Amino acid sequence: MLKVHFVANTRAGRVVWLLEELGLEYEVNIMPFTKEGLKSPEHRARHALGRVPVLEDGDISIFESGAILDYILERHKNGGLKPSADDVNFPYYLQWYHYCEGMVMPPMNQIVVQTLLLPPDRRDETVLNQSKNLLTKSLAPVNENLSGKDYLIGDFSAADIMLGHSCFMANRFGCVSDEMEHIKQYVERIAERAAFQKAISLGA
Repeated sequence: MLKVHFVANTRAGRVVWLLEELGLEYEVNIMPFTKEGLKSPEHRARHALGRVPVLEDGDISIFESGAILDYILERHKNGGLKPSADDVNFPYYLQWYHYCEGMVMPPMNQIVVQTLLLPPDRRDETVLNQSKNLLTKSLAPVNENLSGKDYLIGDFSAADIMLGHSCFMANRFGCVSDEMEHIKQYVERIAERAAFQKAISLGA
């Protein structure tokens, strides 16, 4: 059975969300967001840097949320959430699937560091503000693309699991302005999905 090593409010939520959308059986190892949990020898054997998510599938153990989603879709896809290579939307699926880690997550990572991970005396307000501004700019093309669409390529796909999860978190951080009405509505649609609700509440 598939096993997900998971910490709440991290990219691991993407993996659980996908598994729930596909109706696949899995088990979860909910780990604490602590040095003792993530940096333990046991977990470092799964991921040398002590990060999540990690997926185990029999003798296979892989990390990186995007790689895990691709793996599940190819090995266990159970019918979907990814257009075929000859589908007119396939190039745009790839674009938004990878836009998440390429453009949205780098400034979001800095926001997490400056607001949650660093002690108050080491935080840099300039870096935080720059990161928030960059995140807002990075979301502008997403907002434009969502005009007239429920999801990134029209129908719900795994690209929404990658980028939609990040949009939801960016909204939590207050980096989605009211002017980005299409992302605001998109986040509301995502939040109504039962599979997403399961993923976002796990370990909370």
